[in-house]
Amino acid sequence: MSELEKFKLQLRQFAEERDWEQFHSPKNLSMALSVEVAEVVEHFQWLTEEQSKNLPNDKLEEVETELADTLIYLIRLADKLGIDLLAAAQSKIEVNERKYPVGKAKGNAKKYTELDK
Repeated sequence: MSELEKFKLQLRQFAEERDWEQFHSPKNLSMALSVEVAEVVEHFQWLTEEQSKNLPNDKLEEVETELADTLIYLIRLADKLGIDLLAAAQSKIEVNERKYPVGKAKGNAKKYTELDK
């Protein structure tokens, strides 16, 4: 069993023990995930590129907490929908490898639909 699978089961048990499964619908979990991602973004709002790469320790700890919340809600949502996150991510990487071949995409921020232009 992978570490991700173990963690998914730990999160499921945590919710079950608190009778929170009733609240953990895909709709509610996706909304909570969106809120947590916004809280991550908030830490970087108005920073320069350089500042965003060099957060002070206290801010970095806050971002770490928000990223943890984001991961937890993402895993819970995938669990509720029966999605294997690692398999889905691997599949998406394979799609992106076809969309963004190294020869056309290397060092380029264009969307795949713009690479040939």
